[in-house]
Amino acid sequence: MSWLLRDGDVLASAEVADGLAERTRGLLGRTGFDGALVLPRTRSVHTVGMHFPIDVAFCDRDLRVLGVTRMAPWRIALPRRRCRCVVEAEAGGFERWGLRVGDQLELRA
Repeated sequence: MSWLLRDGDVLASAEVADGLAERTRGLLGRTGFDGALVLPRTRSVHTVGMHFPIDVAFCDRDLRVLGVTRMAPWRIALPRRRCRCVVEAEAGGFERWGLRVGDQLELRA
């Protein structure tokens, strides 16, 4: 298990979806999710077939947050310029964590 941090403070436990199959599956098939799912090498996501809304952070190669959005089920996000990684959480997670555009995130094992 990994941890998602901002300025040395732990925001959440994190799963890293390294493989293509893991990135493609994402949070599909789950009825909820506690923590963060990190999708490296990803520029866009969808919620087609999802059972719950999610918060999405689009990050650059250094894990700096470029944009955040909340996605209801059955939506598709357009690819984001400069985005190299996506962080997903169950809707409301980013508000609890105080996650904002410009935040510098870190993954730690």
